[in-house]
Amino acid sequence: MALDLVEKIYVEARLANEGPSMPTAYFFWLFLGVVSAHRFYLGKTGTAILQIVSYLFVVGIIWWVIDGILTYGLVRARQDEVRRRLAADLELVGTSGVPRVP
Repeated sequence: MALDLVEKIYVEARLANEGPSMPTAYFFWLFLGVVSAHRFYLGKTGTAILQIVSYLFVVGIIWWVIDGILTYGLVRARQDEVRRRLAADLELVGTSGVPRVP
C-alpha cells in the first residue's frame, strides 16, 4: 500500500518529533561514547552492553601489560625507599640497638 503525499508528510512530521536526532546521537557518541550512550539512545541496548564489556576487557588487558612492564621499576623504587629508611634508622641507633650520641 503506497502512501499519498499527505500521509508521507504526516509520517515525516511524526518522525521529526518522535525519532532520534542525528546531532543528539553524535553528541552522545562524542562525549559519552565510552559508556555507549549513543547506542542506548538509539535503542541498541545489547550492543551497547557488549561494547562496554569489550572496552573494559581490552583496557583491562592493556593495563595489565603496562603493570607487568612497570612493576620491576616500582619494586626497585620501593626497595630503595626501605633501604634508605633502614640505613637512616641504623645511623641513629647503631647495630647494638642503643641510640647513638652525636
